[in-house]
Amino acid sequence: MGKKLILVLGIVVAAGLGVVFWLYQPEAPEPEQVAVAPPPPPPPAAVTPPPPPLELHPLPPVEASATLEPLPDIEQSDSRYRQALAGLFSDKLVNRFFHSEHMIRRFVATIDNLPRHEPLDKMMPVKPVGGAFLVERQAAGLIIAPANDQRYVGYLKLMTMVEPRRLVDVYVRFYPLFQRAYRDLGYPEGFFNDRLIEAIDNLLETPDVAPPIALEQPKVLYTYADKSLEARSSGQRIMLRLGADNRAKATQMLTAIRQELLSRSPSGE
Repeated sequence: MGKKLILVLGIVVAAGLGVVFWLYQPEAPEPEQVAVAPPPPPPPAAVTPPPPPLELHPLPPVEASATLEPLPDIEQSDSRYRQALAGLFSDKLVNRFFHSEHMIRRFVATIDNLPRHEPLDKMMPVKPVGGAFLVERQAAGLIIAPANDQRYVGYLKLMTMVEPRRLVDVYVRFYPLFQRAYRDLGYPEGFFNDRLIEAIDNLLETPDVAPPIALEQPKVLYTYADKSLEARSSGQRIMLRLGADNRAKATQMLTAIRQELLSRSPSGE
């Protein structure tokens, strides 16, 4: 075989092998898909806690002295508190008008409920007014009987027989227990003296309604025929039942007690 033919065959074979090698080369792998993680969520916005309730009418603590015994625990306070009330009114009147158990808790629960519309619960600190609620039937309907005012005279005498200064002295002395009872009632950040001022303000907003006051009796209990009166707070509905003269005396005493309370607070009005 001539050299030229051998050379041509070599070139052909080399070219063929090159083509075959090229044809059978494994394909280059697809570039690996790298999973891209989503960007991290933004950090939660800082939650600013609400500020603690502002005490509107703080009472300064009573300074300890050799003549003042430390206050007992609230559960053992009835005897000491009753003794303090007897110093204001007398043993006889305390026995007549006041319940002798849970005295401070009763007072706190009643004050808290006075500005509400719901009837007062069974935790009243004073005993119920004796006798039946007196009504008269007139041609126009039922009214509160004028004689009903007499049922409250004893309570008004009790309320007005002691100077507001002395009443507030006892209250301030026992205030840590009143505050404890108020927080136990479900107001862990509340201030009882603020609630007391609020309750007094609500009582003082009782409208001055001239008698006779008309009533209705939809079921067993009587209600005010004037729906705007019936919609008022429990405390104001009690004030309306006192009668005009008793209500005027109660208003005068409540105003004096409020002024005395505010005089003890650094915040004043």
